[in-house]
Amino acid sequence: MKMRKSTAVLVAFAAALLTVPVAAARSDAKPPAAPVHVQLLSISDWHAQLEPVSGVGGAAALSSYFKADRAANPNTFTFTAGDAFGASPPISSFNGEEPAIVALRMMGLDADTFGNHSFDRGIAPLQGLIDLAGAPAGAVPGNPYQFLAANLDGLDENLSGVDKWSWFKIGKLKIAVIGIANEEIPELVKPGSLGTIEITDSIAAANKRAEVARTAGADAVIVITHKGIRGIGSDGKAFGELIDFANGLRGVDVVLGDHTDFQYSGTHGGALVVENRSKGLTYAKTQLTITPGTGVTSKSVSFVVPTVGAVTPDPAIVAYITDLRAGLAPVLGQVIGQSNRSIPRSDSCGRADGRLCESLVGNQTTDALRATYGTDFALTNSGGLRDALTCSGVAGGSGFCPAFTPPPWLITRGQVFALLPFGNVAATASLNGAELKAALENGISSLPGANGRFPQVSGLCFRYDIAAPAGSRVISASRQPVVGGACDGGPVDLTSASTYTYTTNDFVAAGGDGYPNILARSTTRDVLDQVVADYVSTAGTLAPAIQSRILCTDSNGAIAPNCAPVTAP
Repeated sequence: MKMRKSTAVLVAFAAALLTVPVAAARSDAKPPAAPVHVQLLSISDWHAQLEPVSGVGGAAALSSYFKADRAANPNTFTFTAGDAFGASPPISSFNGEEPAIVALRMMGLDADTFGNHSFDRGIAPLQGLIDLAGAPAGAVPGNPYQFLAANLDGLDENLSGVDKWSWFKIGKLKIAVIGIANEEIPELVKPGSLGTIEITDSIAAANKRAEVARTAGADAVIVITHKGIRGIGSDGKAFGELIDFANGLRGVDVVLGDHTDFQYSGTHGGALVVENRSKGLTYAKTQLTITPGTGVTSKSVSFVVPTVGAVTPDPAIVAYITDLRAGLAPVLGQVIGQSNRSIPRSDSCGRADGRLCESLVGNQTTDALRATYGTDFALTNSGGLRDALTCSGVAGGSGFCPAFTPPPWLITRGQVFALLPFGNVAATASLNGAELKAALENGISSLPGANGRFPQVSGLCFRYDIAAPAGSRVISASRQPVVGGACDGGPVDLTSASTYTYTTNDFVAAGGDGYPNILARSTTRDVLDQVVADYVSTAGTLAPAIQSRILCTDSNGAIAPNCAPVTAP
């Protein structure tokens, strides 16, 4: 059978197509973009820990670890997320926190955001630190880095040199980094410390900037935020502000958290969520595979304990810290007193930061306030107590301590400064029993969760029921007639019919940590660390003891919440 002419033409055309090389048929096609392996190094809640803690961390060792990580992958960025300074050891706080900024520059930091302690000194000093961080290379040791904060209204009227977010690029790869401050900053700093800045909703601000970045072609979006987890529940799941925040995000690949001294990683809201131990005790290495035009195709994280003995500490930072210590040693290295036992920051329930139970350091601090001003009672928030009062016996450390063999335990001027680094001022006032009860209720309102508002007291002992609703827990209080003595002075009237004299710090008096604001009728006195230093010097040898000043009862037995068990006498 003969083939039709039209059919023959089609067959010939098809045969011709089959002979065309594939490369020639796609001569204008672009090869697919190659994936890029990106590494994020992050520390959390560093608090200017320039020197190691028990052989771990410190700026010089961290710098050496970071250099090795960057050598392994040059596509590396380094971040932290607020409170990189503030509540700092004397080596930084005594120098206006400038050493923290210089050390971070020398460590190769790329960006930071704001935490509550960033505002401890107020707007003007913070601006100076921002300027120092951004100074050109050569003007200040190390390389400049930037501050990012997307949820601050009134930012431009108060601070310059701060962006809401920023690009970090590798070739054509575009990574957006967004900064987010924690919403509770106003109640954690002195009134006026924020200028006219207002903290806005963090989830809304992060999502808005993430959308802008994605529209502008971001291949990856990272958020650095001063939020942390608060623990792991009985169901094995993490909880806290960091988790709530991440669950509300859209279009974010990684969230680097801060603030609460937990090591954690997990996926929430589609984002990899990471937090480290505070003060450089751990740091995170987050690995991302990012394809330009496609986005993040894989992500993982590992944690490193930066042991000093495993590296050669950065010699430039070692020299810088040595010079700082030499300048401060003549003043802060003076031994001003001693104790017949160690006075740690930890409390009688074994909580390292002293935020669950009565503590020796809380007793000594409040005794100093009460004795100095002759008031009926004294109270301070545990969050303001940042270190031990006594030296450890090892030379150096944050308190500029000499080497010695206890007992007795020595106390230096620098150790008192390490305990009370904020520059708070004592404040005295008269208040009635109902106001005192309100202050105590606020102090224990977060229990069983640990919180910096937990009160340390002198002049009274009080009993509370942890099973009762927050705000209705304080059962009774009694007087402690002698400083450091037994609580056998009779009951304290917790009604408005009574009036007492009272000493606290100006942060608490001004409503910090949720305490009643009585600053308008308070008299500000002396700087807190000087009050305690003078008390120690006068006492000679301290003899501290846990005295049942704060007693927990549990009216519902084994049902949660339960009293924290006392572990120390």
